[in-house]
Amino acid sequence: MPHKVLVTGACGLVGSETVKALVANGRQVVATDLDTPANRRTAQKFGSAAVRWTDLTDRAATQALIADVAPTAIVHLAAIIPPFCYAQRALARSVNVNATADLIRIAESQPNPPRFVQASSIAVYGARNPNRFPDVLTVDTPVSPVDNYGGHKIEVEKLLTASTLEWVVLRLGGVVPAEPNLGIDKDSLYFEAILPANNRMHTVDVRDVGLAFATAVSAHFSHEVLLIGGDDTHRQHHGDLTPAFTSAMGMPGILPDKLPGDPSDDLAWFHTDWMDCERAQALLSYQQHSWPSLMAELSEKVGWKRPLFRLAAPLARRYLRGAAPPALTSSYADPWEMIRQRWGNPEPDRT
Repeated sequence: MPHKVLVTGACGLVGSETVKALVANGRQVVATDLDTPANRRTAQKFGSAAVRWTDLTDRAATQALIADVAPTAIVHLAAIIPPFCYAQRALARSVNVNATADLIRIAESQPNPPRFVQASSIAVYGARNPNRFPDVLTVDTPVSPVDNYGGHKIEVEKLLTASTLEWVVLRLGGVVPAEPNLGIDKDSLYFEAILPANNRMHTVDVRDVGLAFATAVSAHFSHEVLLIGGDDTHRQHHGDLTPAFTSAMGMPGILPDKLPGDPSDDLAWFHTDWMDCERAQALLSYQQHSWPSLMAELSEKVGWKRPLFRLAAPLARRYLRGAAPPALTSSYADPWEMIRQRWGNPEPDRT
């Protein structure tokens, strides 16, 4: 039976790369997302993939979409992610949990139920103080979410494991783009700036994530939870990430300094850490871009624009410092309090 794959959240960072990888693998792809001008521009690059604009919070629309497409596999990527899930808690729950639950039930009810590949996150493990938890994350590490996003992902994983579907869950690390980009909004800059400089972060090239999802739709295994990060060169710290990108673009030293995490306070850290990705790599063979090769590629892509970026560096430095959080009296980062002040309560939903 030919593979017809439905990709939700198809116009997002991971979604668009997943669609490209599936098309390159010869799959019949139907991409779905909200109908917005930005998404329509993204969808123009989808090649042979068909596009169906659908609001997944509309159960009737979702039911019609699944009935019409009759997919053999669903890659479910649609989600409201941090920090926006903190400011829009009701919408985040509606998309991340309720719409996903409907999608699972509708998929179960089909004459030929599709394989379901779910995007999860290492946010399920909660805040990670590397001084207290020196070991890397594994699938068996106990989950303990500290925010609604991690809580949403656990709820969805439980729904899937209780379903009758053939499923795979991919818990993603820190997905990084493969294109140079200066057009970052102030919310994203503020969010990045409040995370502890020495919080461990396992990055992964977005193209490798797309390949992992594309491979998982027809891999010869199911009922598996896998951790998706890059090779060992992608084991980074938060304080090194954005400077590496700006340096690759020819704009070193434009970022304000970040604060370290409090070694005595387990809750003063964000929900990122290094991972054991050995089994995921053995099953999916997705790690194709090392961190050094990604940085070299970004530098090459900047090319002739480098002198222009260098000239723009003073203005960029002023803009970035204006987007940074106010100075703290403490010598340590306090990410969850800063999130609370700017976006609202980040705590898990009470269910």
